[in-house]
Amino acid sequence: MRSPLTLEWIDKAEADLLSALREYRARKNPNYDAACFFSQQCVEKYLKAALIEVSLMPPRTHDLGLLLNQLLPHHPLWSDYREVLEQLTSYTVEYRYARAEE
Repeated sequence: MRSPLTLEWIDKAEADLLSALREYRARKNPNYDAACFFSQQCVEKYLKAALIEVSLMPPRTHDLGLLLNQLLPHHPLWSDYREVLEQLTSYTVEYRYARAEE
């Protein structure tokens, strides 16, 4: 059974998904950086909803690998997603800011 808090996280995840799709599909001036960011945010919020469903309070983090680690005892097959989740984690900040000069 989904708790009200789980449903709130899912609603926020789905709103981020819609934002990502809107930016990705834009015919004029698509903002792919924003599409990447909202995609990461969507997955993060779904993982946090999953944590709540197994009675764990999600930590304040954008690190999808960390969230996955907490979920693996409950969903061991999700380990197959580690590589893509770690790549997606970089979309939180890396695509939102200019690169620093070296």
